[in-house]
Amino acid sequence: MTSAQQPPGGATAEGAAYADRFAVETPEMVAARERAFHLSGPAPVEPAVGATLAVLASTAEARHVVSIGSGGGLTGLWLMQGMRPDGVLTALDGDPAELRAARRAFTEAGIPSGRTRLIFGTPAEVLPRLSPRAYDLVFCDGPPLEYSGQLAGLLGLIRPGGSLVCHGLLADGKIADRSARDPQSVAWREIARTVREDESLTCAVLPIGTGLLVATQRS
Repeated sequence: MTSAQQPPGGATAEGAAYADRFAVETPEMVAARERAFHLSGPAPVEPAVGATLAVLASTAEARHVVSIGSGGGLTGLWLMQGMRPDGVLTALDGDPAELRAARRAFTEAGIPSGRTRLIFGTPAEVLPRLSPRAYDLVFCDGPPLEYSGQLAGLLGLIRPGGSLVCHGLLADGKIADRSARDPQSVAWREIARTVREDESLTCAVLPIGTGLLVATQRS
């Protein structure tokens, strides 16, 4: 079979690289990305993932967004690119260095302080203080064990028509490997199974970057 006869397959490495080049980052995003690489948290979101978050926020006309993990501010910059001009981003992180980097990124981008709330703490500590059914988009980054135990609370934050987005489930391909029984892989499978079996949600896995799991609350 020649290459012209081969059936279409998944995205290639070249395609993924093109998707990242297509998502043009501002100078402030580039600076935030460079700083994030030197922090102890998860790797910064890929440009294609950031652009997808901006599209999701724009589609939802998002005014209230929560980010679990601040990503050194890069995630927030992408989200606010798609949010309404009066939108407020609430970012929580258990690493003060990540929050300091996020504050610097937002300041350099000229984002008014009233548009961001940076909260130090874990999901278990912070989520009970947030209003239920009040958020258009909730984004989760980092190891799933950091928030998998709070999945019900995270889903309880989103309004009808709002979405929960989890980043990283396709990293290393372990979620599809049933022989991989490490805690993180097991947590990813449990999260994916829970949202797929919830009849109040419409969900999909997007093979962008290290993978996005998107679950939208039915209206």
